[in-house]
Amino acid sequence: MFDLYTWTTPNGRKISIMLEELGLPYTVHAIDIEVGAQFAPEFLAISPNNKIPALVDRDTGMVLMESGAILLYLAEKTGRLLSREPEARWRTVEWLMWQMGGFGPMLGQAHHFLKYNPGRSDYAEKRYATEARRLYGVLDRRLSGRGYIAGDYSVADIATWPWVSRFGWQGIDLNDYPEVRRWYLNIADRPAVQRGYHVPAFVNDIPHP
Repeated sequence: MFDLYTWTTPNGRKISIMLEELGLPYTVHAIDIEVGAQFAPEFLAISPNNKIPALVDRDTGMVLMESGAILLYLAEKTGRLLSREPEARWRTVEWLMWQMGGFGPMLGQAHHFLKYNPGRSDYAEKRYATEARRLYGVLDRRLSGRGYIAGDYSVADIATWPWVSRFGWQGIDLNDYPEVRRWYLNIADRPAVQRGYHVPAFVNDIPHP
């Protein structure tokens, strides 16, 4: 049994989707970041950086923050969604790190300036819109001739997909990136993804281009 501390953000949805894909039992604790629940002392004790998601493994007592680390922990614990074959394994980790270090953070900045603060900074809007398009281009080229980012469906896909699900916030037309569109819709059809997307609460249907 796991305790998942999360909210309806791309990073939070990564872990609920992963848990659903693995069929693992978990209890959801909603951390409403819109009212500052992430700054509560009891959450700080679990997640020192005041960020969701966080996970507690009741079996082992392991407490983890950072979505990438949690994905790797769950993959290691179950032996699933991360290949044990060295080349495939490191290719998956490589693209997971790409998401953690670039795709997620840059799209997060696009959300900040394009959706929540439009008109505040022409420079910032242009910078992050341009970077979003560049990153989608990288992903589109990577997916050409591949069903999934690193070969088989893996933690790399689970980490990246929730960020793509906010393409509308980023000013992205998925029809401009046909390989990403194909991959995105294929994953959106997975029952575990559909369940995990709506944790800890229903906000909207999964967006479709």
